[in-house]
Amino acid sequence: MEYEFLKKQEYGLSYIQENIEMVVYTAVCFFVPFFIGHPQLVVGVIVNAALVLGALNLRSYKMLPVIMAPSLGVLSKGLLFGSFTVFLVYMVPFIWIGNSILVYAFKKMYVHKKVNRWLTLLTGALAKMVFLFLAAFVLVKMGVLPAPFLTAMGIFQFYTAVTGGFIAFGVHALKKRI
Repeated sequence: MEYEFLKKQEYGLSYIQENIEMVVYTAVCFFVPFFIGHPQLVVGVIVNAALVLGALNLRSYKMLPVIMAPSLGVLSKGLLFGSFTVFLVYMVPFIWIGNSILVYAFKKMYVHKKVNRWLTLLTGALAKMVFLFLAAFVLVKMGVLPAPFLTAMGIFQFYTAVTGGFIAFGVHALKKRI
């Protein structure tokens, strides 16, 4: 099957371990906006670290809660963008796709094709940033979103994805030793 690589893990986890990790990563992604909220850079780094760890350790559909939880957490709490949170509703599907792009890059390039993890991280982060920025740009030009979303969905996405990836690599290395 063409998408068998989505079922791959960097190293095997038991059914129970994988489900525990899915719950932990999803909880982190959902609750970080509640407990930290601001600044976006800190929240984004933690969320992207969880996305990268999930991509390395979870199989296919088990990534969906991790991919979807961050924007649902932000919407539920209404903290991250302050008065702009209502506008985030328009970006949610694009954020899910952006998160999927990062996860897909790790699954396809690093886990499946064994491409260098740093190159994978840079490629996935750049692709996520470009996609989110273009989506925000179109919505801003259409008058749906205010201009501050261009910054939030632009370079900040790249910084948080790369920094989160660095952290994920460190956590992942520790986990492999244990």
